[in-house]
Amino acid sequence: MKFAIIGNTYQPKKSGHIDKLFEILLEYDAEILVCKKFYHFLTKDNKWNFPVSLFSGSHFDADMVISVGGDGTFLQAASRVGNKNIPILGINTGRLGFLADTTPNDMALVIDEIHKQNFTIEERSVLQLKTSGPQEIISYALNDIAVLKRDTSSMISIHTTVDNHFLTTYQADGLVVATPTGSTAYSLSVGGPVLVPQANDFVITPVAPHSLNVRPIVIGDNSTIALDIESRSHNFLVAIDGRSKALDENTQLYISKAPYSIKVVQRTNHLFFNTLRNKLMWGADKRKGRPNL
Repeated sequence: MKFAIIGNTYQPKKSGHIDKLFEILLEYDAEILVCKKFYHFLTKDNKWNFPVSLFSGSHFDADMVISVGGDGTFLQAASRVGNKNIPILGINTGRLGFLADTTPNDMALVIDEIHKQNFTIEERSVLQLKTSGPQEIISYALNDIAVLKRDTSSMISIHTTVDNHFLTTYQADGLVVATPTGSTAYSLSVGGPVLVPQANDFVITPVAPHSLNVRPIVIGDNSTIALDIESRSHNFLVAIDGRSKALDENTQLYISKAPYSIKVVQRTNHLFFNTLRNKLMWGADKRKGRPNL
């Protein structure tokens, strides 16, 4: 098999896991491609003798992508994979590891399972952002697209329609549109619901709304969300899986389901509900004398 490796370039003390990963892959006669930026990070103070090829950006082809880092690195890998239809395995050397949930201690076992074709693929929906007006862009997000205030402490007004039907005007610090995958990220931190990965829905969650009767809403993922923003500073930020860009307030945003999905490699015994309990302490009751069921 041919593996493309994309890694975190901000954690030098954790880069030692990659040597072990390469040794495991080479035991199975794998062909290894490494992102140039990650390769230069790894070899800055070390000399390597691993037989690898290098690639830049999205210019690669492989049977599988391995993301080494946290969930941010996984999102970067998903952005590079795009519509290539290549499955992604996440090895977590970060903190939470909700997307990248394979630990370095499990690498040998997981690679052996992959060699034996003993794994599953989960299809994750992706958001597509198109804009019109002064700044025209097309971009994609596995987790979420957030509209946020900029340059002022004042709230912004976000006029929101769904399939050309007026929903509401949010007076808030921002608005998050999330996929089921992203429902456990930024959206969750501002009070949004958790969606199972297989849900055919998006969730719209306001950030610090100036109203007690504005709540998150779940809509079908076949809908198109249109956003018009008013701001005292006449601009705003749009964050696409955490990558932010300033836009003029006369720029209209249109968010819909992308024409492709991201494939996530999971072990055959993987259960989303187990991840919720183990990573987010879902339903945990730590009161004395109460069993944690």
